[in-house]
Amino acid sequence: MANSPLITSRQNQRVKDAVRLRTSRGRGQQQRFIIDGGREISRALAAGIHCVEAFVCEPQPDTTARVDLLNALRAKSVELLPVTPEVYAKLYFGDREGEGLVVIAETPKRILQDLHLPADPLVAVVEGVEKPGNLGAILRTADAAGIDAVIVAEGRTDLFNPNVMRASLGTVFCDSVVEATTAETVSWLRSRQFRTFAARPDASLVYTEANFCGDVAIVLGSEATGLSAAWNNSDVKPIRLPMHGLSDSLNVSTTAAVLFYEALRQRGR
Repeated sequence: MANSPLITSRQNQRVKDAVRLRTSRGRGQQQRFIIDGGREISRALAAGIHCVEAFVCEPQPDTTARVDLLNALRAKSVELLPVTPEVYAKLYFGDREGEGLVVIAETPKRILQDLHLPADPLVAVVEGVEKPGNLGAILRTADAAGIDAVIVAEGRTDLFNPNVMRASLGTVFCDSVVEATTAETVSWLRSRQFRTFAARPDASLVYTEANFCGDVAIVLGSEATGLSAAWNNSDVKPIRLPMHGLSDSLNVSTTAAVLFYEALRQRGR
């Protein structure tokens, strides 16, 4: 399985370093993050994420999925570290026992200049979203709806928070997901002459009346504070979803799904 000796102590330094990656501070200090779950590990490897080590629970039944993952990790020269079930219980996230694997990867730095867009791109901008589950759900929906890129502007949760990865089903690993400041994002969109639509509860234009064809950006903000003043410009068109009940807005990930699929419908994808 691996040449490394079996790790039996929960106080092993490599185990302690891995556990610290459950915190934003730990991920920032080490410039690494931790991946649970066979699906997420497979998608990270497929996306070219640089995985450096994998904790492998021993003994564990050799299911087809587990064997495939171990072979994929070996093919990428990832160091395999066997651990006891007691040590593994300290490492995995929630109920994510998965295939008995927890992987440590280097945090990728993906910026606006790394994006390679097709003709007539459709881009989503997510500004200041603070809940990892919401951000992950938006990324998952963007992937499903064929959004060409997602720009996370002024993110209040880091992209590789375990809850973001879990809610996104591993789509967070796509190289079409980048981070930027709001100022950088506004400048980038303007320089490329995107038509930009911002979701606002008080907008006069209903989303079905907007034209999402061509070079288009859809901007969504935090549920707590909405969008920043940077989007209050004449070249940004506010749009809204009609609300017929007591609530004045939807959850941001639900709003994203409605807008993304309306754009998909209009663009005939």
